Amino acid sequence: MLAIIIPYYKLTFFEDTLQSLANQSDKRFAIYIGDDASPESPLELLEKYQGKFEFKYHRFEENLGGISLVQQWERCIAMAIDEEWLMILGDDDSLSPNCIKEFYDSLSEIQAENCNVVRFATVIKDEVNKKISALYTHPRLEKAADFFYRRFTNKTRSSLSEYIFKKTVYQKIGFYNYNLAWYSDDRAWLEFSEFKYIYSINSSYVSFRLSDENISRGNYKIKEKQEVTLQFFKFIVTEHLNQFKRYQQRHFLLYYEQLIYENKKATFSFWLFGFLSFLSQFYFIQSIKFTRRVVIHLRKK
Repeated sequence: MLAIIIPYYKLTFFEDTLQSLANQSDKRFAIYIGDDASPESPLELLEKYQGKFEFKYHRFEENLGGISLVQQWERCIAMAIDEEWLMILGDDDSLSPNCIKEFYDSLSEIQAENCNVVRFATVIKDEVNKKISALYTHPRLEKAADFFYRRFTNKTRSSLSEYIFKKTVYQKIGFYNYNLAWYSDDRAWLEFSEFKYIYSINSSYVSFRLSDENISRGNYKIKEKQEVTLQFFKFIVTEHLNQFKRYQQRHFLLYYEQLIYENKKATFSFWLFGFLSFLSQFYFIQSIKFTRRVVIHLRKK
């Protein structure tokens, strides 16, 4: 069975989320709503949906999302009982009516392909510009590394709500606790999938809402996001670079180099790591050019 986890805080669009669950053609799911000490109680709204689907609601007396979104996700997930699959749905996102049906219709194939991570197609509801995006679809089976590279090169998008993942792999690995949970989901799909295949369902979709209350908005905590971006790409290039194709590796190394300069983190150890990384991929000329760039940068400091 599937557990849909909703870390609740904002009431603004929550009814759209609940209505999308009530509209599901297949009700084989349990909903767990973890209220992060919100000043906007959802209880009156939840009364409207009693009997329309199975849900459990718990109000946490301490706000944790303001300190760590990942820890808020974790304590909400802990509400789930014995469901095999998990989905974390934002309190402002919604599902098209056949999402759950399509998941169960695909489950035998998902299991046959040994996939730990499943994703739906998505649309973006942009509340700022009052627009709805085109439908973002994906290959039915795609290596997690290839998907992340497509996301990195702005050829697709990704957010937390459109994914379903096995509870066992979550319990083994967990979400990495980055500040603002920035890149925490990207890292999870790489690690939860074990860098193998992600299974895509393109016949149903999740609506991701982009609003001026959303962490993803472009002008929100830019410095904090930059710091996490550096941490995340350090993780990519130092721990998992060999999971990517050669041209992808080069792109990540060059990007990480720019992050190092922007964050004033250039050191001898960084030069040595970069030099050996380029050299290991037989980028001989690039390794020399890299050395020159580092020297020039250090002289400017």
